[in-house]
Amino acid sequence: MIEFKHVSKIYNDETTAVDDISFTVNKGEFVVLIGTSGSGKTTTMRMVNRMVESTKGEIIIDGKDIKDEDPVKLRRKIGYVIQQTGLMPHMTVYENIVMVPKLLKWEKEKMRETAERLLDKVDMGPEFLDRYPQELSGGQQQRIGVIRALAANQDIILMDEPFGALDPITRDALQELVKHLQEEMGRTVIFVTHDMDEALKLADKIAIMSEGKIIQYDTPENILAKPANSFVESFLGEDRLQQRSSMQSVDQVMVRKPISVTNDITLADAIRVMRDQRVDSLFVTDHENILQGIVDFEGINRNREKVRTVQDILSPVFYVNSGTPLSSVADKMLKRGYKNIPVVDEAGRLEGLVTRASLVDIVFDTIWGDDEDVESLPLGKTECAESE
Repeated sequence: MIEFKHVSKIYNDETTAVDDISFTVNKGEFVVLIGTSGSGKTTTMRMVNRMVESTKGEIIIDGKDIKDEDPVKLRRKIGYVIQQTGLMPHMTVYENIVMVPKLLKWEKEKMRETAERLLDKVDMGPEFLDRYPQELSGGQQQRIGVIRALAANQDIILMDEPFGALDPITRDALQELVKHLQEEMGRTVIFVTHDMDEALKLADKIAIMSEGKIIQYDTPENILAKPANSFVESFLGEDRLQQRSSMQSVDQVMVRKPISVTNDITLADAIRVMRDQRVDSLFVTDHENILQGIVDFEGINRNREKVRTVQDILSPVFYVNSGTPLSSVADKMLKRGYKNIPVVDEAGRLEGLVTRASLVDIVFDTIWGDDEDVESLPLGKTECAESE
């Protein structure tokens, strides 16, 4: 968790770049700072790793004031990605990726395995390790910049307009990649951009800044639904505000009582639940209903003689928070092939489940309307199917 408590940055005792801001970034959140030029967004981000020292207030990371830490050691714990990638041109891709792990004195085998594993995550093979940055495309260089920030297992990643210089197609692909890696690896990301579409696509929360102040800090859907003032409305733009009435969240379509078991249930009992409920996987929670993971039939069958409870064979599961726009969930389902996605509240408690059937219902209602509209259409193939 990152907490800003009445933080200000004043240059030369007269120029205020950041003016008394307070907000919290929870663990695993993707927070986007956005605003006009000179709004203080980049300064705010750079104060997290003390590249810029705050003048007033406190920045607390996991309960510790960062001013009490050695700035060099602090930066080694925080990943950093910039627009120009920041790759060292005289170093190979491998040397760039393992810069921080090498400083942390990792073993060579571990560094090599980490570099190859991360390259695989961005669809680049081990043959790239011995190349130099100038031998890569702009998109490939940015991929290396991203995974370098992940290489040392830093929990916090700072990203300063990393995709601003890329073409739209490459930019879109890297946005998807970064969001996927962030969700999969559970990293906390603070991301600076001037592009509202990018912010709405990536963020769990958005901080809209102007003249060093945070004007509104909330989820994308809440900002669209209730802009704080006319500045936020103008920053969002009329087109986006017109779209808000048609936005739906996962809460409106999710199945309210997904099939789940507690983490102390035996494998035998889990199989019985699967049989009775006619499912091949189960969500697993603790006794407070906080989502722990997922188990499937194959995993149970493979381990039935090795372990006793489902806790021992849990797999991580991708989930979304209550209030997430349905459009975002639909995009992930279609692109990543998820059958369903669980929904949790702010405390991580399992609330519901979005299924592919939910998406079919939404597409049907959006495109075809009510039954009378459908019946009036020339449904040649449908009539054949019914006659069969």
